[in-house]
Amino acid sequence: MHKYLNFDRKNDIISDIYFFVIVNYSGGKMIQKVWKYRNETVNADMVENAARNMNVPKLVAQLMLNRGISAPDFKAFLSKSKQGILNPMTMLDMDKATDRIIDAINNGEHIAIYGDYDVDGITSTALLYKFLKGLGAKLTYYIPDRKDEGYGINIMAVNKLIKEGIKLLITVDCGITAIGEIEFAKLQGMDVIVTDHHTCKERIPTAAVAVLNPKREDDEYEFDSLAGVGVAFKLVLGLAIKLGLDTGKVFDEYVDLAAIGTIADVVSLISENRIIVDRGLAVLQTPKRCGIKALLDVAGVSDKKLNAGTVAFSLAPRINAAGRLSTATTAVELLITDDLETASRVAAELDKANKDRQETEVDIHDEALEMIKADKDFNKKSIIVLGKEGWHNGVIGIVCSKLVEKYHKPCILISIENGVGKGSGRSVGNFNLFDALSACESLLTNFGGHAMAAGMGIDADKIPEFDAKINEYAKNNLKPEDRVPVVKIDSILNGSNLNLATSKMILSLEPFGVGNETPIFAVKDVEITNVGAVGIDKKHLRMQIIKDGVIINAIGFGLGEYADELRVGQMVHIACKLDVNTYQGKETAQLVLVDIKPIK
Repeated sequence: MHKYLNFDRKNDIISDIYFFVIVNYSGGKMIQKVWKYRNETVNADMVENAARNMNVPKLVAQLMLNRGISAPDFKAFLSKSKQGILNPMTMLDMDKATDRIIDAINNGEHIAIYGDYDVDGITSTALLYKFLKGLGAKLTYYIPDRKDEGYGINIMAVNKLIKEGIKLLITVDCGITAIGEIEFAKLQGMDVIVTDHHTCKERIPTAAVAVLNPKREDDEYEFDSLAGVGVAFKLVLGLAIKLGLDTGKVFDEYVDLAAIGTIADVVSLISENRIIVDRGLAVLQTPKRCGIKALLDVAGVSDKKLNAGTVAFSLAPRINAAGRLSTATTAVELLITDDLETASRVAAELDKANKDRQETEVDIHDEALEMIKADKDFNKKSIIVLGKEGWHNGVIGIVCSKLVEKYHKPCILISIENGVGKGSGRSVGNFNLFDALSACESLLTNFGGHAMAAGMGIDADKIPEFDAKINEYAKNNLKPEDRVPVVKIDSILNGSNLNLATSKMILSLEPFGVGNETPIFAVKDVEITNVGAVGIDKKHLRMQIIKDGVIINAIGFGLGEYADELRVGQMVHIACKLDVNTYQGKETAQLVLVDIKPIK
């Protein structure tokens, strides 16, 4: 069996730095940050050799070495070729899954796709639905209600689908832990195929006809970081192979949906994910799906060059808003419709839902800040624990992240309804939030997640005891350095690097994301020649700086408060990203500020 999926080609120099800086403002107070070199094992000789052997600029070689990409892999990383897509048939149980689906289609059996209510689950559902519908499958889809049903497969939903005559249930982005539910389905005469990417527990659902999950310990598939939509995409490509379809055309037809879900789920953008996102963004630039075009229009980005950030901050929140505040089926409808009028209507609904979500988020954020202000013991606590009746449990996770960013403490927010609390938590540094919840397990009705993010259930009357217990745990396990934000520096640049050519060279390494983070550079001893706050409520900082005789503009998003602390003629060190600004058709180099260190 071939390792890679065979597409028809016709269709197709720094010293170590580690220093503390006073840089970030919060309520008029300065917070300490650390600038740390991204990969301390990379030295100048390694960069020189890799650049020469692979015929790439030194800066590009350094960036890739910093990210753990060895020189022999440079070519594949830079090319982003479809030839790097692994053969889906090498995934464990792919034969079983594709054979069962083909039999169901041929026999006219009623199939249901069972998805999750986030962007990954929604795009997975839409992708598989569109493909199977095109094969003539008798098909429906089901996504549980976030508030009433929660995440994953539940018995009530399975019962409902059985009564509707469903003979084959295919999960997307869920199902790997639904052992009891799948056993129940089997006893009732329903077959289940699981496609998931979440961490497997000791047992997997053996009652399923097939379990597709590259994280299975017994699976030798070579890339285990696919998003849920990535696994669904591989199932589609597997079906294409079994049915003798043109896999290149199938890839191009569905890679846009796969890219959106992959970006939104914040998985590592290396290997297959990098190829999926790169190719998907190219398709999204001139979208063929009327739903996506309508969504780009309402987001106001249809005339802009799309990158992973555009999808993450413009498209994904609108798709996600449906599941957070109402029903995720609305978003699925947008992605599968071929009707322009329907697409425009649903896109407008999602845009409104996103605005409603933002308003709800602001309200909860403001209420949380008032509670913090009223807590005289707040500064003594290592973890923020807040709960309130009426907080929307679909939004508290977003607010939680903002409070972590503001205070650099782990945070847990709890939505209370009828005496029952649902919590969402985020962590900092190396503090393992899952372990912290495990230490408080006796007070919780349920919990789950991982080191940096977790969810939980708790009776409202136990929240004060939980607050005390988890803060006691943090006294011994939350280290001071965990609360110091880190800026990872890739390289130190001089004035000769601050130009359009270098900026474009850096952007050629996109898509950026987990595993291939946007490079951050230090530029030392620069002079400020212009500075001021701009934008609504003066939230952003605009500067002009000069380094080695080179003058360049810089923008600091969300750093407007810095303007009062900086002055023309002042010398500073800056941490920044290189970008290209396009205005009236003219391209210029621009710095995106990450941090500033005034030189005393």
